[in-house]
Amino acid sequence: MAKSVNKVILLGNVGKDPEIRSTGGGTMVASFGLATSERYKDQQGGWQDRTEWHNVVAYSKLAEIIRDYVKKGHKLYVEGRLTTRSWDDKETGRKIYRTEVVVNDISLLSGREEGGSGGYSRGASSGSSSGSGSTAGFDQRQPAGSDDFAQSAEISDDDIPF
Repeated sequence: MAKSVNKVILLGNVGKDPEIRSTGGGTMVASFGLATSERYKDQQGGWQDRTEWHNVVAYSKLAEIIRDYVKKGHKLYVEGRLTTRSWDDKETGRKIYRTEVVVNDISLLSGREEGGSGGYSRGASSGSSSGSGSTAGFDQRQPAGSDDFAQSAEISDDDIPF
């Protein structure tokens, strides 16, 4: 069988607070829209922005992290895979299709003051595509103004080695 790849990488902003639910088996599911923007020149030479909305879904531990830390307006880096679900509409009987990005890695990029009161500048990632094993990585940078030595150190041209 020939090798194939199904990988999606997105960097964008959450459109509204994630919807949290559970499956019949008790697995937590988080769903939300993620907006990415592309800038291009139109025929008149002016810059235009085109926004694309992506349906994103996360399961288990990643869904818990999203529930606890992700809000409308937060900036996220998402890695995952594309899936398409289909079902029959109960009213019309037509088949409905929905393409989603199933998350297997996520980094929270918004700071504490960005995108609402619940934002944290902590990254979360999961190395497993099933989302069952999750590792939460935390931002270990010192808060601004906490390193007095770095603030007081002056750098001159003599200090630069080139």
